[in-house]
Amino acid sequence: MRCAQASCRGSPDPKTSNQDAIMAPANCNGTGWPADVLIVEDDPIIAIDFEDRLLGFGVAAVRTVGSVTQALNAIAKRRPDFALLDVELIRETSFAIAERLIALKVPFVFVTGYGAEVRIPPGLAGRPRLQKPCSSEALEAALQARDT
Repeated sequence: MRCAQASCRGSPDPKTSNQDAIMAPANCNGTGWPADVLIVEDDPIIAIDFEDRLLGFGVAAVRTVGSVTQALNAIAKRRPDFALLDVELIRETSFAIAERLIALKVPFVFVTGYGAEVRIPPGLAGRPRLQKPCSSEALEAALQARDT
């Protein structure tokens, strides 16, 4: 995991509960970009490409994980402002992560190399998707549309 994080929350307070950390908004970088993006991607080359582009856009912190368990743990430690979810991970899908993000009202985009044939459950089928490989313009548009 690589991270170029701006210090916008101040120093950690040991009296703050984990629940407060999950619910605390991190988007305080003033750039219009989410301050903290979680990438769930099992291909390290694709993950690094996304990280580099997001940091280049001005995203303050990018965290990358490769499994459902790692993603749920990362979300529990700190609620992201936005997430990119590879649909098909090794031997699992990212749908449980999507459900958790919906419960926390965190915007996300599914990222897939499979196109329209990928099977997404009906409750998640209307969520935005990016086709891999995606252009920087498409990625940028997904970040800008996150609040709509």
